[in-house]
Amino acid sequence: MFYRPAEGHGLPHNPFNAIVAPRPIAWVGTRGAQGDNLAPYSFFNAVAYTPPQVIFASTSAKPDRAGTKDSVAQIRESGVFSISLVPLAMIGAMNATSAPLAAGEDEFAAAGVAKAACETIDCPRVAESYASLECRLVQITPLLGEANFLVHGEVTGVHIRPDCLTEGRFAPPERLARLGYRDYGALTDLFELERPPGG
Repeated sequence: MFYRPAEGHGLPHNPFNAIVAPRPIAWVGTRGAQGDNLAPYSFFNAVAYTPPQVIFASTSAKPDRAGTKDSVAQIRESGVFSISLVPLAMIGAMNATSAPLAAGEDEFAAAGVAKAACETIDCPRVAESYASLECRLVQITPLLGEANFLVHGEVTGVHIRPDCLTEGRFAPPERLARLGYRDYGALTDLFELERPPGG
């Protein structure tokens, strides 16, 4: 099959985000004048080592946030955000934080997620996460389409849960990924691959 996205795919569900998968999930914590917020985003990745940088995209809007979502609105306000990795045991709580609560309602509290303070920024993070990144905003870039924004941050602090370090390597029990549709995966089977010399 072939389709042009502008003309539609004719399938029961859009295959695009299932094709570009698996994708890590950014559990984004923010703090603003209306309070704390926590929400998952699966259009997310690391994009540079030195300095370390990450991006995530927000792709829809809420009526009480003027053309975007709580996360982007509060990042615009504060200039900072946290990204926590989602342990498999917390997938239910992660899913609960995707609910479109009213601006100012605290998803940490609504989903029963314990907060921890960040060290380099004034922002909450997920206390039980395998790892959390403290980020300062570099830029928010409008993307094609309505309410599509790319958030680019510099990582200024890294938290790693002690039980996820093995012989000096970050080694969580699994890595949760979004696969598109309503599908998720827990990656547990790993293998090493040597790069070519100079690669």
